[in-house]
Amino acid sequence: MASSLNSIILPGYLTSFKETLTNSNGSLPPSVISTDLSQSSQLLSDHKGLTSSSWNAKTPVLAHASICISKSMRWWEKTLKPNMMEINSAQELVDTLSNSGDRLVIVEFYSPGCGGCKALHPKICQLAESNPKAIFLQVNYEELKPMCQSLHIHVLPFFRFYKGHEGKICSFSCTVATIKKFKDALSKYKPDGCNLGPAKGLEESELLTLASIGQIPYNSPLKSTEDLLLKETNPSSKNLLLA
Repeated sequence: MASSLNSIILPGYLTSFKETLTNSNGSLPPSVISTDLSQSSQLLSDHKGLTSSSWNAKTPVLAHASICISKSMRWWEKTLKPNMMEINSAQELVDTLSNSGDRLVIVEFYSPGCGGCKALHPKICQLAESNPKAIFLQVNYEELKPMCQSLHIHVLPFFRFYKGHEGKICSFSCTVATIKKFKDALSKYKPDGCNLGPAKGLEESELLTLASIGQIPYNSPLKSTEDLLLKETNPSSKNLLLA
């Protein structure tokens, strides 16, 4: 096990060392295994700037493996195009939509554990590449659950299309099998260069709801009634459906 772990970290450093000290039966004696671990610890310590006294030979292997697995599982960060960006807060979503001008903005709501989202991701990246004038925003449901619930997102993957002064023009859920729905919406709502006013972004009622749950500040006048506040403060808690 020791030699196996060491070969994962530094396969080139210890090969000659092991070959020299290997017994005729092809195995390493206990004393050599102990020296082997000490040697790899010293090499890694020098390489990483760690002291040999505080070094645990097994710890960096497990951490390294964990990091690799974590990165390999982050499918939503792969093959992203220049016009695709991750939304990290409700305020960032509000600001991005408000500053989009007359460009078409597609907001994708996804979850890392959603198989349908993962299967659709490469297709969305291809469509983003073939539609460079459109803006593709990614919203991680698990990271921004209060915001998503207040926007009544109950099925994943889910898409919202926004365009200039019109605000939200359509919304739907689709999978790889129903990708034509997404393509048709892209073709229908392509930017036409006609800017009739500032981008609308989220509905006023949605802004009020986000402000009422502390997702965005009350920093802009909202023409809302008390009844609207009471209605929107507690969005329905339906179960989330994954495609």
